[in-house]
Amino acid sequence: MTTTDMPRPRFDPELEAMLTVLAEPMPPTITPEMIPAMRGAVIPGMPTPSEILEAAGLVARDVTIPGYEGDDIVVSVVHAAGRTGTGPGFYHTHGGGMIIGDRWTGIAALAEWLHRYNGVAVTVEYRLAPEFPDPYPVEDCYAGLVWTAEHADELGIEPGRLLIVGGSAGGGLAAGTALLARDRRGPALCGQLLMYPMIDDRDSTVSTVQIDGVGVWDRGSNVTGWTALLGDRRGTDDVSIYAAPARATDLSGLPPAFIDCGSAEVFRDEDVAYATAIWADGGDAELHVWPGGYHAFEGFAPQSRLAQEMTAARDNWIRRILD
Repeated sequence: MTTTDMPRPRFDPELEAMLTVLAEPMPPTITPEMIPAMRGAVIPGMPTPSEILEAAGLVARDVTIPGYEGDDIVVSVVHAAGRTGTGPGFYHTHGGGMIIGDRWTGIAALAEWLHRYNGVAVTVEYRLAPEFPDPYPVEDCYAGLVWTAEHADELGIEPGRLLIVGGSAGGGLAAGTALLARDRRGPALCGQLLMYPMIDDRDSTVSTVQIDGVGVWDRGSNVTGWTALLGDRRGTDDVSIYAAPARATDLSGLPPAFIDCGSAEVFRDEDVAYATAIWADGGDAELHVWPGGYHAFEGFAPQSRLAQEMTAARDNWIRRILD
């Protein structure tokens, strides 16, 4: 599919105002040459992981565990300060387009649930592309899930109350990890919360053409991320369903899914198609497409009306899964 003058859904006016603020530190298109600088960038005003934890009333400890092929990776165990007793487990796979970010990226979104449900989160430092291409990221994530399930008792995770949570690339990795768990008869999950997941490498949807050179994480950035992960395999038949879950032809036997995205983001069509495919195979999925939303808008404009509605929808789903 080629870029044309195809119209796109408008941005929500409240969210669009934030794009002018984002334009300088975060250009719409990320190229391969920008990856090293983005990993090392310090954004003024952004809190450190320790500041995030302190502000949220959380504490964390790091554990080194075996990742893919037995190599060491780190997971962090996060919970409310002074936590006692048991509760649900939230296994977290961070976003960043497969190329940037770390295990603290997006962790603040879990804070309220950890307090409300006396839960514990395990967030995994999976290795990033292009230095560690597929299958390293998803296999590291699966290894962390296995470790979490094996240590559920000592972590205070109640039986049958472990769910996986991820946004963007982390949403894709969460979906791929859930598929691995199903196919390997691995840890049982009570749910998969897939926030605007990155799940299709083929660059062939209408929404990827519409969001090109505009917004947050556009078509060019998406090609950069997938190429880093898959190299010359991107867009060919030589890509597994665990790397790109949109390629799965059997989505039966999966835990209930929550999927959301914006109407004005690259991932819209692949996310809608994934929910549709789950339903077609008799599964359980809740889908939200937020009108005028660009990628990850609730993180950039958390006080906006649309962001508050988005987070409320996630809260409601979590409540139904865990209560």
